[in-house]
Amino acid sequence: MKQINRRDFVKASAMTTLAVAAGASFISSNSSAALRVASRGKRDIRVGIIGCGGRGTGAGGNALEASPDARIVAYGDLFPERIASAQKGLASFGERSKVDPAQCFTGFDAYQGVISVPCDYVILATPPGFRPTHFSAAIAAGRNAFVEKPVAVDPTGIRTMLAAASEVDAKNLRVVAGTQRRHEWCYLEAMQRIRDGAIGRVVAARVFWNMGSLWNVKPDPSRSDVENQVRNWLYHTWLSGDHIVEQHVHNIDIANWAMGIGAGGTESSGRRLAASHPNRCIAVGGRQARVDTREFGHVFDHFAVDFEYAAAEADTTPRFALSMARQQDGTSGRVEEIIYGTTGLARLSSGSAEITGERPWVFKGPNNNPYVQEHIDLQKAIIDGTPLNETAQVAQSTMSAIMGRMAAYSGSEITWDDAVADPMNLMPPSLQFGPFPQASVAIPGQTSQPH
Repeated sequence: MKQINRRDFVKASAMTTLAVAAGASFISSNSSAALRVASRGKRDIRVGIIGCGGRGTGAGGNALEASPDARIVAYGDLFPERIASAQKGLASFGERSKVDPAQCFTGFDAYQGVISVPCDYVILATPPGFRPTHFSAAIAAGRNAFVEKPVAVDPTGIRTMLAAASEVDAKNLRVVAGTQRRHEWCYLEAMQRIRDGAIGRVVAARVFWNMGSLWNVKPDPSRSDVENQVRNWLYHTWLSGDHIVEQHVHNIDIANWAMGIGAGGTESSGRRLAASHPNRCIAVGGRQARVDTREFGHVFDHFAVDFEYAAAEADTTPRFALSMARQQDGTSGRVEEIIYGTTGLARLSSGSAEITGERPWVFKGPNNNPYVQEHIDLQKAIIDGTPLNETAQVAQSTMSAIMGRMAAYSGSEITWDDAVADPMNLMPPSLQFGPFPQASVAIPGQTSQPH
C-alpha cells in the first residue's frame, strides 16, 4: 500500500488548482447550458452501476441525461430489491436503462460482476465504507469511474484510495468524484476570481451544513447485525463515516479548495501556494436529538471543528476554517461556505455566489446542473482522451473530514500527519451476513481510536 505523505497531498493540491483553471476556461468558452451532445454520433457510452440506492439511481439518471448515447449495461447491489427499484426509477429513459438479468448482480461480490461487464465507466455509489475496495477493483480492471463522495471512512481506506489513484494515470483512465460543487459554474467562476485576487489573500473560512434529520431504517430482529446496519448505514461509522464525513465533506472540500488556490498568487506568478488541507484540528460533537441507539446507531448529530491551515506565502500566521454540521429536527437550516480574504469575502451556496469588498461581484448565470455536469465532463474526457483524475482531491477532503471526526470522538487535538498515518480500519474482517455488535457512542476524553 502506497505510503501517503505531505508531499503527495501538496501535489494533489496543485492538480486541483489546475482543474479550477480548466473549469473557468470552460465557463468562458461555453455559455450554453450544457454539452449533452458531446458524444452524439460517435458511439454508445456504456455505464455500470454499483450501489442501486437513491444516490446510485440518481447518478445513473444523471449519466443518461448527460448524453443521449449513454445507456446502463449492468446493475449491482447487495440487495435484489434495490436493483428492481433502480430499474423502476430509471424507467423513463426507456431502453437505455433496461438491462439483461444476466448482467444484474447481487451480494457482497456484486461489484465484481458489474466490473466484469464491458463498459466505459462504473458508478460507485454504495455506502462509503465499501468505496476503497470497489474503487481499487475497478481501477485494477481498467475501468473509468464516477466515485461518489466520501471515498473512505478511515485512514486505511484513504491510503487504499491513493494507492489506486496512482494507477489511474498510469493506465490512462478517467475518474470524476461526486463533489459536484467543483463542476457547478457559479462555484467555478467564484473560485477563479478568488484565484485572481478578488478577495486578496485567503485567510479564513466558515462552512456549514446544518439541517434536520434524514431517513432511518428500524432494525428487524429477523435480520443479522450486519444486514440491519447496512440497511441503516447512515448511523454506523464503519459504513458512513458519520455525517461529518458522509455529508459535510462537501463544505470542507470548498474550504480546502479555497485555501489551496487563494494563497496570494497563481502558479504562473512563481509564488508558493499553500497546501489545501488542514495541518491540525480540534473539535466538539455529540448527540442530543438522536439518542435512540436502536434507530440511530452510534453516530453524532452535531459537530463543530476548528481546522488550522498553513500560513500563506511569507506570512507566519496560520489560517483557519470553522466547520459546523448538525442533523437535528426543529433547528435552523444553513448550507453555505464563506471564504474570507484580506480585501473581501466570498459567499457561496448551491446556485449562487457573490463577492463583497474591494472588487464586488454577483454571479448572474447561466448556471448548470452540477450533478449532470459531472457526467458530461467524465464522458467527454473518456471520448476525447483528455486527462481527468479527481481521486487525490476527493481523498484529501475526505481525510480532512475523517480527521475532524477523530478529533470530536476522542476530544483530542489531531495533526494531519498523525491522522493520515493512523492504522484505523473500521471495516469488519470479513463481509458476510452475521453477528457484528454495534459500536458504542463515542465519549470525548474516554473513547480511544479506532471507533
